[in-house]
Amino acid sequence: MRAVWLPIATLLVATSGCAAFTDEAPGGGAGIDVVTAFYPLQYVAERVAGDHADVVNLTKPGSEPHDLELAVAQTAAVTNADLLVYEKGLQAAVDAAVDQAHDVRTVEAGEVAGLEPLAHDGHDDAEHDAGHDDLGDLDPHFWLDPLKLAKVADAVAEGLSKADPLHAPDYRANAAALGSDLTTLDEEYVDGLRGCARDTVVVSHNAFGYLGRYGLFIEPISGLSPEAEPTPADLARLHELIEDDGITTVFGERLVSPELAQSLADDLGVESRILDPIEGLTSETSGDDYLSLMRANLTALREANGCP
Repeated sequence: MRAVWLPIATLLVATSGCAAFTDEAPGGGAGIDVVTAFYPLQYVAERVAGDHADVVNLTKPGSEPHDLELAVAQTAAVTNADLLVYEKGLQAAVDAAVDQAHDVRTVEAGEVAGLEPLAHDGHDDAEHDAGHDDLGDLDPHFWLDPLKLAKVADAVAEGLSKADPLHAPDYRANAAALGSDLTTLDEEYVDGLRGCARDTVVVSHNAFGYLGRYGLFIEPISGLSPEAEPTPADLARLHELIEDDGITTVFGERLVSPELAQSLADDLGVESRILDPIEGLTSETSGDDYLSLMRANLTALREANGCP
């Protein structure tokens, strides 16, 4: 019996070993590795890639993307990625890893989306935290404009198609489906923010400038950097603005302390609520995605601004 079964067992081992070197990874995927720098880019990559790629996000849930430091394994993941989706100038650690990984295929989301100048926010123009120095006066938060995010989806589809031509039709179809969802979302914002009683929104930091295309004026408490402290003059100006314009709500956010927003709201007897810049998910939003968070933001804006 040993003489009969040993060759069969050896054949089975050899056959199973060969599977590791085929084009198809276990589970039917194409064995494509995509690395993204922070959540909105992860969302796009997962939607576009579908089942054909593994998507890894460098920024952990609950962490501020601007503060990212890479572990050795994460730097290696960037170097070995089939596609890296990032925004140059937003995360210095990712930029450094890209500089070391000369051959990695990338989608630079800021260039694709078309960054726009920061909206004037009443703060000192020299106030830039180190994480934004390379962006100059450009606003990095492009994903709050759904149509700009759709451009990134198309670029990710092209990058994946070059890395994995076999599934190129799927990637382009997935990008088109996402683009349709994002166009619908944009239309919801246009319709939902039309004819509101107020158009000024007080937020914790200057992350919402791209909402200006819907007729909103953004007034941040602490300027571009979430960690920056407002000056007494900043606070006095906001006090006057809130009282004069009849503003009902001061918006904080999840990834930074809500203390400043809550304190300002308490001082003036107005409501404090959350407006999510969607830089990352948290334990509270782990069941959400980009679309549901943008719609929650729209609801909050409509209620705060007295929209019909």
